[in-house]
Amino acid sequence: MILAMVDPDAYLRELRAELPELRVVHKERDPFSRALNVLVIVATFGAQRRFLDRYVTTIGRTIYLPRGFEERDPRARWVTLRHEAVHLRQFARLGVVPMTLLYLLPYFPLGLAWGRARIEWEAYAETFRATAEAYGPRAARDPKLREHVRRQFVTGAYGWMWPFPRTIDRWIDEVLAELDDPVEPV
Repeated sequence: MILAMVDPDAYLRELRAELPELRVVHKERDPFSRALNVLVIVATFGAQRRFLDRYVTTIGRTIYLPRGFEERDPRARWVTLRHEAVHLRQFARLGVVPMTLLYLLPYFPLGLAWGRARIEWEAYAETFRATAEAYGPRAARDPKLREHVRRQFVTGAYGWMWPFPRTIDRWIDEVLAELDDPVEPV
């Protein structure tokens, strides 16, 4: 694929056209993000300490970027924005309060968070699709990507939201199968 086709800046402009209230905030300069960072560290018993410098976060119509996001490979930024666009649309579809409650409560805030797992799974499925488009299908099937996504679910990265690696592997296999057999538009 030609790099110009996966231009993160152009994609961000498209998102702004779709969602005019979209804001992009840099976490290290944002008091809310810094406070949320402390809460995340405490809530995960210190297991998630990379919130400010590694993780992109979307809440409502705002994408919060970690330190150094602009220095990442443009294709990697584009893939991440595709993931975050899923969350933007989820917030638009469900509303901020219902989405937040779904993200935090069912079943438990830590250890078995079905609501958060389903929300994140929808976005990580898009990560696999976008990876295939940006880097090729082989990259989407890379065992390192599979392991990275699995770890997001089963470790403290997202509060042990779905600690069943075989379930995650089945979800991944389903998405990868879609890459092999894309549905033709009607």
